[in-house]
Amino acid sequence: MTCPKCNSENVNIQVINEQKLVTKHHGILWWICIGWWWIFVKWIFLTVPALIFAIFVGKRKKIKNVTKKKAVCQNCGNVFNLN
Repeated sequence: MTCPKCNSENVNIQVINEQKLVTKHHGILWWICIGWWWIFVKWIFLTVPALIFAIFVGKRKKIKNVTKKKAVCQNCGNVFNLN
C-alpha cells in the first residue's frame, strides 16, 4: 500500500472502534397504533408513577459501535481512510 501524499510504502493500518450513545425511539407504527392513546392514559391516570419513572429511570439508550480502517504513513504522518 502506498501513501497518496508522498508515495511511500511505509504505511501502518489500524482498525478504530468508535462508540456512540444513541437514544432509542419508538417507530411510526407504534405511535399510530399505541402511542397516541397510551401517553394520554399514562399521564392522566398514572401521573405520579410516571413522573417517578421519568426522573429515576431516564431515557433508554444503547451503544452503537462503528469500526473504521485507517492507514497512517510513517514518513509524512498522513492519515487516510481505507474502504
